[in-house]
Amino acid sequence: MADVRAFRDAVTGWAAAGTGPGAGEPAARARELAALLPVRTAVLLEGLSDVAAVETLAARRGRDLAAEGVCVVPMGGAMSVGRFTVLLGPGGLGLRLTGLCDENEHPFYDRAFLRAGAPPRDVFVCARDLEDEFLRALGTDRVEEIVRAEGDLRPWQTFRRQPAQLERPVHEQLRRFLGTKKGRKIRYGRLLVEALGPGRAPRPLEDLFATL
Repeated sequence: MADVRAFRDAVTGWAAAGTGPGAGEPAARARELAALLPVRTAVLLEGLSDVAAVETLAARRGRDLAAEGVCVVPMGGAMSVGRFTVLLGPGGLGLRLTGLCDENEHPFYDRAFLRAGAPPRDVFVCARDLEDEFLRALGTDRVEEIVRAEGDLRPWQTFRRQPAQLERPVHEQLRRFLGTKKGRKIRYGRLLVEALGPGRAPRPLEDLFATL
């Protein structure tokens, strides 16, 4: 796992540097590790909360993605997908590309995959975002139970009393609450996956895993 993480770190450093003077070292390191490791597929994800969900689901299913040659890559936002597809896809390191994205970000993924020569059918789209998918899979009552169990009941109640939230359905309140504090989306990305029953993973995640 450490080697695949080193590859992921090199790739993210390379993407951040672009064509600037600092790109040489991470680019060389990424190429070196790609040649040494059995990396065959890159899963392009918007952020760390998505990574937490994917890695937790893999662990629950007894899958070692790194050993299978799959590298899960957080891009720091969907706007970066063009850089990562160029670096990792057919014209770059030659990896198979796949990904998971929010509904609003789907056009960015589509264009980037097409430009890189990768099939856009390998992009799996959440109806709105992954939090929304989890809320629909688990139901609001179950998610509120998880919030209480995590000791977040008081901040959740305070959040619900905010004027902007008073007229919103509980589903929408929870969806917003999960992203209101740094690190909360990542933590709940793991917790919500752990709460899923067998065969209850949201369809975009199921479809993604079926291709890996």
